[in-house]
Amino acid sequence: MTDPIPAKTQDDNWERRVLEKLATAALQEQKRARRWGIFFKALGFIYLFALLFIGFGWIGKKDGALPGKHTALVELNGVIGPDSEASADNVTSGLQEAFKDKRTEGVVLRINSPGGSPVQAGYINDEIRRLREKYPSIPLYAVVEDVCASGGYYVAVAADKIYVDKASIVGSIGVLMDGFGFVGTLEKLGIERRLLAAGKDKGFLDPFSPVIPTQQVYAENMLKEIHVQFIEVVKQGRGRRLKDNPDIFTGLVWTGQRSVELGLADALGNVDYVAREIIKAEQIVDYTARENLLDRLANRIGAGATKALLRFSRVSIPALQ
Repeated sequence: MTDPIPAKTQDDNWERRVLEKLATAALQEQKRARRWGIFFKALGFIYLFALLFIGFGWIGKKDGALPGKHTALVELNGVIGPDSEASADNVTSGLQEAFKDKRTEGVVLRINSPGGSPVQAGYINDEIRRLREKYPSIPLYAVVEDVCASGGYYVAVAADKIYVDKASIVGSIGVLMDGFGFVGTLEKLGIERRLLAAGKDKGFLDPFSPVIPTQQVYAENMLKEIHVQFIEVVKQGRGRRLKDNPDIFTGLVWTGQRSVELGLADALGNVDYVAREIIKAEQIVDYTARENLLDRLANRIGAGATKALLRFSRVSIPALQ
């Protein structure tokens, strides 16, 4: 006959089993927590790497999986300037890619700009003309959204045709150079302006000094010269479509409907209409150059240096606005 197990030994075994179960459960919980921790860390790293790849432009670029025959779209948005989204580098880069694609049936340049640098606008105008000559079978149409004024219109006239909305704002064929004068303010505050310069015109149009008549005449003549260049570009682009109206080149703006009547634009229409009815390729592919993170940083550094230089020299740049 087997001797019965002492009660104390049974209690010890029961406690040991409970402790073992608790220890096992704790280990399993630690393993689960570790696995979830690794999972969430990996997820975080993947997210950060995705942001980096997008920011540096390593992913998200166009590939060969584009549709067949299509309408190529390039955007020109905002003020035209070397450090802006609507810089000549960005716009011409998109246009070059659009024309180079053998599946492009036609190109639409969608413009929504109040103007900007005459130099940057001139670069884009010249490149459009070059591309139209290089690819004569591919038409380029400008489509105006809200505003196509001054420098924006300088660009648009290089297109085969210009389409507008009836309420678009078009025109402003003129040049300006603006600033402020603080001479009276300094006198009221009892502040003396001390400007030292080598070269009698180095303080050209200094806002804290009285206007010198000869410098004002010089600035006005310079603006007139750029205005004449602007007018010639418009006449070259629009040709006989322009109506004989003396107000066209005064800097006035017009509604889209009125711009068609004056020959500043050709017809009413938006991007979808032009793609579907004019180019006959309803599928639209966007070729607009998008800046990646490095480009944005470089442009900001360059823009800061340029602004500092302009502040140092106090030169006001003429603008097509």
